[in-house]
Amino acid sequence: MKNQFLITTILLFSCTVSFSQTDVIRVNSCENALISQQVDSLKKLYSADGFVLMKEASITMESEFEMPVIVPLNQGSWYQFFFIGDYTSRLYEVRMFDWNERQVIYQQKRWGDVDGNVISYSYQPQFSEFHMIKPVQVNKQKKKNLCGYVMMFKKK
Repeated sequence: MKNQFLITTILLFSCTVSFSQTDVIRVNSCENALISQQVDSLKKLYSADGFVLMKEASITMESEFEMPVIVPLNQGSWYQFFFIGDYTSRLYEVRMFDWNERQVIYQQKRWGDVDGNVISYSYQPQFSEFHMIKPVQVNKQKKKNLCGYVMMFKKK
């Protein structure tokens, strides 16, 4: 009886673990020569202007799916954020939400815009709290494996 209970418990546990792993979103980095050049240029420009790079990440994205990024921000500090999307995408959007899930930033760019695949904005939080950044890009040809890059600078 004990062996039967033990086997049933192990089977249920293994099924639960295998099903729960399918819902995990894995963040993978990506390589894109054009985006790397833009990143290097922005790093030089903003470092010379007195900003310090706090966080950066290249992320593999899917078309029309937001990739949430959570960052801690300090009250009164001046931050500069960048999202650089795949050059072949047609639409780029970034939304930023505070801890209370109130949208504090919204920007949208289209493929034909002057600065094209780069969204940049500055922000000074009113409270020290976590914020969520949700970049998204829309690409009609490539649905998966779109490269995106997120950077966060802080003024010294």
